[in-house]
Amino acid sequence: MSLLADYNRHRQAQGLGRIAVNELTLPSTKGGPSYGDPKREQRRKTWEISPTFHCSIIGTCLTAAELRQFLVKLGEPDARTASDHALHSRGVRAAGERGVAGKLLNKALDRRHETMIKRFSKLSTADELRALWNECLEQGEISGAYWAVVSHPATDRPLTQDVFGEVHMLSHLVGSSSRLDVARLRALQIEVDEKKEKIVRQEGRLHAAAREQARLQQRIDELEESLVRIQAARLAEGGICEHRPEQIAVLHRLEAERVRADVLAARLIQAEERVKDLERRTAALAECNTALQSEADSLEVAFAANEIGGASDYAPEAAAASLLYVGGRRNLFERLRLLASKRGIELLIHDGGIEDNNSLLPGLVGQAVATVFPVDCISHAAAGMVKRLCRERGKPFVPLRSASLASFIAAIAAPAFSTDS
Repeated sequence: MSLLADYNRHRQAQGLGRIAVNELTLPSTKGGPSYGDPKREQRRKTWEISPTFHCSIIGTCLTAAELRQFLVKLGEPDARTASDHALHSRGVRAAGERGVAGKLLNKALDRRHETMIKRFSKLSTADELRALWNECLEQGEISGAYWAVVSHPATDRPLTQDVFGEVHMLSHLVGSSSRLDVARLRALQIEVDEKKEKIVRQEGRLHAAAREQARLQQRIDELEESLVRIQAARLAEGGICEHRPEQIAVLHRLEAERVRADVLAARLIQAEERVKDLERRTAALAECNTALQSEADSLEVAFAANEIGGASDYAPEAAAASLLYVGGRRNLFERLRLLASKRGIELLIHDGGIEDNNSLLPGLVGQAVATVFPVDCISHAAAGMVKRLCRERGKPFVPLRSASLASFIAAIAAPAFSTDS
């Protein structure tokens, strides 16, 4: 507690003043060996690394929950309620401080990535570090490897810039895919709300028409009873005579009411058909909305688990089941394999007949326990062939909403694809 109290007093005395740092340089420790010197005994601290990299280190190597826990330990008054962006900004600021905040931040990073740091600590040259970094990048182990590389004493300027560039571009790729799915989810939610409001208005008009029809029917019944009484009275007087003017008026009104009732009945039938059509469309939109929500939830879970972008710190276990993916886009195949391997799934891929021969499909379907295919990126012939082969062999197939990473993540996250089952 005394350490945190000293830190808070230091922050109040320091105020808002900060020393300007040239972010285009990679500073070395004052009085110590030069940046990238393999003879340096100690790993670099965050304040010894250029501020250019602080943002990517905090955003890649610590989760929002871990960063929040770190700031709570520092005694930040609103650390439990502040937004993720505010927490990130404070974490970046702490990375540049040499005092208590910087030391606690380095300890948090070292504890979080202890296993990966031990792997990199056995290396002593930049070439060896680059080779192990490329291996971790291929396996999706980004967060721990990134901190181990930028803090390693043997890391030189070219390696640091290359590693930073790869992490930077990877964040763009993942963020772009997530933003598109979230934007489409919001648009569909707005459309569903508008359809619901339209259905409510249509139901109100239907109820009003039904009430009007009931009133008219009651009026018709009253007029018919009046006519029956008049005819009965005429018969009682000694026979049927010509209708008097008031009787003719009643008959005309009765006929007009009947015509109006028929028109209202036809309008009611048309309105009911429109409501049924709107209900079907709303159900389809709600189903699509549910699918998008499930994909968004799966993306959030994958982000939290550091699966997307390769933020996981463990090597995937041997695949326990084979899953066939037919169709899709070739530029995503390797990422699909990586995502599947993190869940213990061996992914077999067939492009749906673009370059791969469709004659390979029977054998691939036989090897896989299940088959998935994106409905928006597969030919009708390939989709029909996959369905027929799966039915013949009694194996399940799952059409995916799209060829995006989000749809695939949601599919393999379902219990049906659990490797424990």
